Amino acid sequence: MVQNLWWAAGYNIFAIPLAAGILYNYGIVIQPAFGALLMSISTVIVALNSQTLRRRKI
Repeated sequence: MVQNLWWAAGYNIFAIPLAAGILYNYGIVIQPAFGALLMSISTVIVALNSQTLRRRKI
């Protein structure tokens, strides 16, 4: 659980400012649909990590 919390927190620390347009002055802008896709991928990675960790403990 802690590993998944770190993954999600690290990802959001990077992705939320990017989605908010913090790099707009440098020409880096993401489309809302791409931001939604990235959030979905993050959720899938956390779910897969949970399954991997669960299998290791048994």
